Amino acid sequence: MKTLKIKIYGTVQGVGFRYSTSQQAEKLNLSGWVKNEADGSVSAEVTGEDSDVDSFEKWCSIGPSSAKVEKVESEEKPMEKYRKFEVKH
Repeated sequence: MKTLKIKIYGTVQGVGFRYSTSQQAEKLNLSGWVKNEADGSVSAEVTGEDSDVDSFEKWCSIGPSSAKVEKVESEEKPMEKYRKFEVKH
């Protein structure tokens, strides 16, 4: 199990990125959150099995078809326990 903090840059707001991210996290049985940032990026934090977190990170570099991801930054954090995955506003 691990927790990863991810920041996604590019055309990632207004394209359904948070909703798609939530669907992907639920599909991989991950918990955490996703939100839009003031600088136009999207931030996410996920906790789950290592391989599922890695798959989620890879998915973030592509995103939904309407997104244009330019860069993804990630860092492992101390383990966080979340009850579910939520879209923050």
